[in-house]
Amino acid sequence: MNERSDLFGIGELARRTGLTVRTIRFWSDLGLVPPTARSAAGYRRYDLAAVARLELLGSLRELGIGLDDVRRILDRQASVQDVARAHLRALDAEFRTLRLRRAVLRSITRRGSTTEELRLMSDLARLSARERQQIIDDFVAEVFAGVDGPPAGLAQAMRALPAELPDEPTDEEVDAWLELAELVADPDFRRRVREMAVAGTTGEPTPPPEPMTRLDLARAALTAGTEPASAEGQAVLDEMVDRALTPEQRRELADSLATFTDRRVERYWQLIGVLNGREPFPPAVPPVEWLIAALRARG
Repeated sequence: MNERSDLFGIGELARRTGLTVRTIRFWSDLGLVPPTARSAAGYRRYDLAAVARLELLGSLRELGIGLDDVRRILDRQASVQDVARAHLRALDAEFRTLRLRRAVLRSITRRGSTTEELRLMSDLARLSARERQQIIDDFVAEVFAGVDGPPAGLAQAMRALPAELPDEPTDEEVDAWLELAELVADPDFRRRVREMAVAGTTGEPTPPPEPMTRLDLARAALTAGTEPASAEGQAVLDEMVDRALTPEQRRELADSLATFTDRRVERYWQLIGVLNGREPFPPAVPPVEWLIAALRARG
């Protein structure tokens, strides 16, 4: 075979492209940059098209694009734009994961987490948005299985998670994910939510709205440290409910309120609010508990 002056050996190719001889030989062995010809002694020779191919290959590899995708581009099975678009989506997902892991690590150092919390936090950091949603969907599916009627809207509301955490999740948001995951995994919490869901569809008496419209009175009494059974507490109660209620009716009202009152259920809604960026709401359960105690004291 005659030597041609327009062909280059691997050494010259390395000087022209800035790549190492070892890298060029490796890519050539993979068939990504096949030699244009061979010298009489069997050495590989490359033309200017191989130089351009190597420069493109090097640029794609610097961007982190894998060799399989590089081959598709070089073989014109895919455009640079298509591969770059897919690679960009993958990098965006990786960046989101890294940001969440950083937030989790920050939360761990701040909280002085237990071993179990550390495990759960690590698991949550690896979950996709779909997998995090699945945790809540599984909880709601179990709680509302076979329950018909009004709770359908409640079930949908309990699934209301954001598609993604913010790019820079706050400590409060990370802590909310952790607490929510712990909460829905608790069998006792699941049983309590189901009790409330079933009670809302089986004729269980629901509390009349009037006392709830005066809940600010119970909240003020609670803040002031007024005992529900005291004369002052009973005076507040008289402003909240009909004084003509019999002791039995008061007990029934107290039981009805208790059926639909639970601190951990309210905490669930607070955590959902944090994750959806909603304004926090003042806890309603403590004043309702005060009202229940006042009703039972009179009854």
